[in-house]
Amino acid sequence: MNFFLETLKVLLLSIWYNVESFIHLFVPKKKKNIAGEVVLITGSGSGIGRLMAQEFAALGTVLVLWDINQEGMKETARLAKSSGATRVHYYLCDCSDKNEVYRVADQVKREVGDVSILVNNAGIVTGKKFMDAPDSLIEKTMEVNIMAHFWTYKAFLPAMIANNHGHLVSIASSAGLIGVNGLADYCASKFAAVGFAESVGLELLASGKDGVKTTIVCPYFINTGMFDGCQTKWPRLMPILKPDYVSKKIINAVLTDQVFLLVPKSMYLLAALKNILPMKQGILLGQYMGAFNLMDKFKGRSIKQE
Repeated sequence: MNFFLETLKVLLLSIWYNVESFIHLFVPKKKKNIAGEVVLITGSGSGIGRLMAQEFAALGTVLVLWDINQEGMKETARLAKSSGATRVHYYLCDCSDKNEVYRVADQVKREVGDVSILVNNAGIVTGKKFMDAPDSLIEKTMEVNIMAHFWTYKAFLPAMIANNHGHLVSIASSAGLIGVNGLADYCASKFAAVGFAESVGLELLASGKDGVKTTIVCPYFINTGMFDGCQTKWPRLMPILKPDYVSKKIINAVLTDQVFLLVPKSMYLLAALKNILPMKQGILLGQYMGAFNLMDKFKGRSIKQE
């Protein structure tokens, strides 16, 4: 194709995609049917993981729960069954341990079958300034928040590719888009989670596997206890999010094949401004939004599973 025709094609498609996006502001996208799909959720013993399990259960899925908290998973399994899950399986798995991820993944494939929706939700936060954080906690943050994504993808993506069918869901963070004072290691892990999920999604598209979808979730602080004590300067603009609201937004994003989900909506504007404003103005905006003091009153446990 010559330069003129290819340029014309890009211009016309760009116009159409913008029109399509505008239409969807008023006309909701059609939701796909995921009844019978095998959904694996890491970090499902509490918080957002538990709520997502209940939401997926109501859609008639087969649930596979992973966590390091046996009692928490049992309660999640009970709630999921009462919400309508066709089957619920739960496994103790420390996602920071590559060998354990592979071992439990093989067990899941033998006992349940191929996973078609993978939700990487497990996460931890140290809540310490970088120079005050012990090396062991920094390593653990990276192992759980990003390295575990590598190993779960390696374990479950091959079957999705073979079938050209599946969905990869990464529960990242707004801290994976914008740096936050006092969250250096956490931000590093979440920036990595965003970049990894986006890059693998592009690999799949480039190889023609467009049936394997990707959803990258970047929420602001959620009131699950993980960030207890953190305060937002302007609650109307950047509220501490309610877990139920976030879990419902995530499920809707999966059902409509939404690639990026930022919550609240003001995060779309802030993320865009970060990339176009002069550095000094960006820092000024960050100070105005309270980004320099979000962690000042952090009281969460040193490590907490999401």
